[in-house]
Amino acid sequence: MTQMTFARAINAGLRKSLENDPKVVLMGEDIGTLGGVFRVTDGLQKDFGTHRVVDTPLAESAIVGTAVGLAYRGYRPVVEIQFDGFIYPAFDQIVSQVAKLHYRTRGAVKMPITIRVPFGGGIGSPEHHSESPEAYFTHTSGLRVVTVSSPQDAYTVIQQAIACDDPVLYFEPKRRYHDKGDVDESLDHTSPMSMGEARVLTQGTDVTLVAYGPLVKTALDAASAAADEGVSIEVIDLRSLAPVDYETVVASVRRTGRLVITHEAAQSGGLGAEVAASITERCFYHLEAAPVRVTGFDIPYPYSKLEMHHLPGLDRILDGVDRALGRPNSLSGLEG
Repeated sequence: MTQMTFARAINAGLRKSLENDPKVVLMGEDIGTLGGVFRVTDGLQKDFGTHRVVDTPLAESAIVGTAVGLAYRGYRPVVEIQFDGFIYPAFDQIVSQVAKLHYRTRGAVKMPITIRVPFGGGIGSPEHHSESPEAYFTHTSGLRVVTVSSPQDAYTVIQQAIACDDPVLYFEPKRRYHDKGDVDESLDHTSPMSMGEARVLTQGTDVTLVAYGPLVKTALDAASAAADEGVSIEVIDLRSLAPVDYETVVASVRRTGRLVITHEAAQSGGLGAEVAASITERCFYHLEAAPVRVTGFDIPYPYSKLEMHHLPGLDRILDGVDRALGRPNSLSGLEG
């Protein structure tokens, strides 16, 4: 095991993929000489050259369009979108081309493109730098959407995404870049099979709490705080947002009878709504209460001084648990 920050683990995973496959090419704004605005790609251009780690113009649609051409020619391009809110100029390329070419050609053309997206808030940045656009892409058939919550997963899943023949959007919780954890670099991480599996992080009997990306750590903190009050929470890291590993969530909810889902994205049309509806269909006779969503509010992303009121925190998640348990709470009238 090696202690690594989240950002360094992604860097190590990218390095491993570049070493193992000469067809892997990295592309993005300032990822070469600068090493990326978060230094995630630091040192890679120096070691692999400007033909493998390419500094691109500030043109997201052109970056992804170029990746489509490279994929046609048998390469495995890895695209960095510098900030979450910058992905929208490339939206047409992603949903109209990347997601559909494999289906349109009846499997003759593969699109092994990985699109790295630093996402979420909590770093004191304004809109376009703190957004959570994952639901736009989970709605689009033909795309795999994953997110990670630990340095080990950051290292493993980036390699699995690059090795996958499907296009993958790889969402990185930017406020966790400096979090540290143990990473095992010795295992074979190239098989994409486990990339779609949710993971039970804590066993519990009273409530199932589903989180992903930046809020997994907060969910674990909530489980620890609730345990002090005698409430047993089972925390599930969803990991794959499209497709969703419903089997793991269903098995948990059938044990606990209650479900809380939390994410930073707005509530309306968010992934939490889809999970709540799907679990209600599958677990209707096991549920003791309606599923509860604890999310960002349905507003444009606020100024940095207000973002911690917007983002779900420990108190709001615990309030959601109380609502699922039917317990009164001072925040019980707060939606989201």
